[in-house]
Amino acid sequence: MSAAQPPRATAWLVGVMVALALFGNYYVYDSIGPVADLLQQQRAFSDSQVGLLNAIYSLPNIVLILVGGVLVDRFGAARMTLVTAAVCLAGAALTAFSPNFTGMATGRLLFGIGAETFGIATLAAIADYFGGRSLAFAMGLALAIGRLGSFGADMSPTWFSAAYAQGWQPPLVIATAFAATSFAASLAYWWADRGPRKAGLLPTGRTAERLVWRDLLHFGRAYWYLLALCVLWYSVILAFRSTFSIKYFQHTHGLDLATAGEMNSYVFLAAVFATPAFGWLCDRVGRYAPFLAFGTLMLPIALAVMALTGWSLWVATVLIGISFSLVPAVMWPLASRLVAPNRFGTAIGLMWVAQNAGIGGANLFAGWLNDSAGASAANPAGYAPMMAFFGTASVLGFVCALALWLTAGRRRHEVRAAASPGRAAAG
Repeated sequence: MSAAQPPRATAWLVGVMVALALFGNYYVYDSIGPVADLLQQQRAFSDSQVGLLNAIYSLPNIVLILVGGVLVDRFGAARMTLVTAAVCLAGAALTAFSPNFTGMATGRLLFGIGAETFGIATLAAIADYFGGRSLAFAMGLALAIGRLGSFGADMSPTWFSAAYAQGWQPPLVIATAFAATSFAASLAYWWADRGPRKAGLLPTGRTAERLVWRDLLHFGRAYWYLLALCVLWYSVILAFRSTFSIKYFQHTHGLDLATAGEMNSYVFLAAVFATPAFGWLCDRVGRYAPFLAFGTLMLPIALAVMALTGWSLWVATVLIGISFSLVPAVMWPLASRLVAPNRFGTAIGLMWVAQNAGIGGANLFAGWLNDSAGASAANPAGYAPMMAFFGTASVLGFVCALALWLTAGRRRHEVRAAASPGRAAAG
């Protein structure tokens, strides 16, 4: 590790470039949901095909997430950010300009191959420049700006209404333009990194985390409850919110595209501000599991409100916003308390592998349920099986949160965990 550090002005310049790169990447990921109904109307895509366009993003990362960190450590954060941003740009362009479903799916696959390693590289970039000084703030700020990209994708039917009026393709061309912006910001970061790197002002010799299968034998029950909760919660909230929610709002609640996109966007807008606040609150109180249980409970309640009542969608949106803000703020700090520090990389790696598998599977299964039930604007009741699936999975996630609370989340457990991190839940 280098004792010297880059100038603060250089560090914040890199931080801005990384945040802009994340904004574009998040926008592209969430660009499918707003055009889902148009793809059905104009290209006769089934819900299974629409679901696959997001599922195929996650599927390669069931394996690639294990090597992404190794690649970043071997080639450096700046170089891998630039390379993967280029891969993401190529994937976004192929998605937008392909003449058929196979080409679009290939584009989303290519985007997925680049995007997860891109995420690792950008976090490593922040760690390089802010290690030991404002790291949590800088990382949180960069991720918050990234989430604004998701907010922008949901708001795009309002912001770019003329593009949507022309059909499914212009909105995806706009997403490609944001991918190009992400690439340009990554190129600027790579260029700015060359000076401090040559001057020896950045960390070197970082050891890559790797998945060590034999370490799984040492994880306690609490960790496995957390992993199951992670898979169930992320599978529901991302498959629903990023793929089917806008279309669901249009067909079952009678919203137009712009209004449905706006309704969906507020979940991410709330999380931009609320996630750091919830994290700060949990640190101040010194408790994690009760907050996690409360956050997971909000998701099945929100789904029930949408599917079973005539209440305003604002109620469900607020509940999902609370869940989406609270659960990520608590889950990852809690994970660090449930496993020994020397096995934390293995624990997180396994959670990310399982999470990507769950998100991909949920997208495919939800699409199949909609097609089997004939879900459409003419048959809103056809969405009932999908909502039942998401509701059941979210309830199971809450059950896992309760089991975690009882196993390793009581006050005496969490006090012991704070005194001896990583060893609170051996049993």
